[in-house]
Amino acid sequence: MTIVLSILVILTALFMIVTVLLQSSKSAGLGTIAGQVTSNMSKTKAATVESKLQLGTKISAIAFVVLSLILWIIG
Repeated sequence: MTIVLSILVILTALFMIVTVLLQSSKSAGLGTIAGQVTSNMSKTKAATVESKLQLGTKISAIAFVVLSLILWIIG
């Protein structure tokens, strides 16, 4: 049982790492200084992808904590 939980903890940790790394940063960066403009279509598409990544991060973080606590209680 502990081996299965350990594998699940590792998989959720890896999924959380990937979802965090795929998210774009919140800072505007040098693009606003240079006057770069993005279209509305790319903003709305990016917003939906970004919201899915944020939801995936939240779910994987909760699963990671719960599985880690269960593993700690069992062990």
